[in-house]
Amino acid sequence: MTAAYQLSKEIADVDVYEASSCVGGMAKTIELWNQKVDIGPHRFFSNDNRVNEIWLELAGKDYDMVNRLTRIYYKKRFFHYPLKPFNALANLGVLEAGRSLTSYGVQKLFPVKDASSFEGWVTHRFGRRLFEIFFKTYTEKLWGISTRELNADFAAQRIKKLSLWEAIRNGFTNGKGNTHKTLVDQFAYPHEGTGIIYERMASHVKKQGGNIFLSTPVQRVLTRNKEVYAIQLKDGAIREYDHIISSMPLSQLAERLPDVPEYIQHHAASLTYRNTVIVYLNVQSAHLFPDNWIYVHSNDLHMGRLTNFRNWVPQLYGNEKSTICALEYWCYEKDEFWKWDDEKLIALGKDELARTGLIGNAAITDGMVYRISRSYPVYSADYKTHLQPLEAHLSAIRNLHVIGRYGAFKYNNQDHSILMGRLAAENILNRADHNLWQINTDYESYQESSVITKTGLQKVAEA
Repeated sequence: MTAAYQLSKEIADVDVYEASSCVGGMAKTIELWNQKVDIGPHRFFSNDNRVNEIWLELAGKDYDMVNRLTRIYYKKRFFHYPLKPFNALANLGVLEAGRSLTSYGVQKLFPVKDASSFEGWVTHRFGRRLFEIFFKTYTEKLWGISTRELNADFAAQRIKKLSLWEAIRNGFTNGKGNTHKTLVDQFAYPHEGTGIIYERMASHVKKQGGNIFLSTPVQRVLTRNKEVYAIQLKDGAIREYDHIISSMPLSQLAERLPDVPEYIQHHAASLTYRNTVIVYLNVQSAHLFPDNWIYVHSNDLHMGRLTNFRNWVPQLYGNEKSTICALEYWCYEKDEFWKWDDEKLIALGKDELARTGLIGNAAITDGMVYRISRSYPVYSADYKTHLQPLEAHLSAIRNLHVIGRYGAFKYNNQDHSILMGRLAAENILNRADHNLWQINTDYESYQESSVITKTGLQKVAEA
């Protein structure tokens, strides 16, 4: 949508094909029980001026700054995240805290030899004990594989330069001056939900003469002489274009291209995705718990993350007196859990939410299940072995631009995907040479830095 929005500022003939019934992808907003909710927690934060400019163009003044509160639920206790040292000490106890610090010290003296896995990467920065408490269980719930089988790229993208001492320093300074995405304590959020940004993009495209085709999945991209020229829809219709920007799952795009070499088909089939099941529950209380969302690290609960949408902005719930909670579960397409019926999933959600103790005796009156296929690209230990040949093959096809979490097989936040869309549009309009594959890997922005505040953009001074 960002690419279409940017292109439509200069070109009228822009068409968008969306497989679902509304735009926004995983960042869409839906209406439920007279309230609005997102598809899981979607906070927006960026230091990149190019991304923030676009977001503010669309949000206008229809947003507020939300004070972030997230905690980790572990062994029936709640740990603030980002870390608050005294809270962590009180919950762990002196003995466990001592073990954790000792484990960190041992790691500094005798570091792990192999930091190529998620487990090795995190252990190196936090010590084995804290890795086991605060990273292992949640990560294995999310990805469905051992942390030893998960590539360190996931940690490098999501945790980056964060270490135990940075987290402790952040806790003692209450985050003042901190711009680490994992630690930011405020974020901008639209009054009508995060999806309004993309709905306004779609409206702009249509006003400029473009088209938004909803519930219109693309079957495949067509090429000839190593250049794209058309798309084929599910109904067999073929529509020709000069440029094609694809955000469909990378493996599907590659497998369905005409005359695909056998080795490309093999690599495409070897990439895997994780599915998401969200159970929304309508809890009859306006005052449950203060968190925006909670990471669930306890082994006795199957859910991995819990969101309380009443703690974002009041425009989401209006005059309603209930609270919508979203419980996230993850699985593979082949797993039996993916086939559970809605009634069984809602029963599981009700039981697990009650067992956390977070809702007291409040009644749960309604439930709804939302399923997302291929929501997370799995960074297995050998994923680069399969991804790199696909990148090379697709990069050789002229006028094909591959972007997005699905499309580029990258664990993007909103800001990464917005930047991909903007730069893809610049590659088309200005014949720029942005390497879209590098975004959200080792990509560094040398542009002007800024953050969004309630009064607009605020420049960030460079150290």
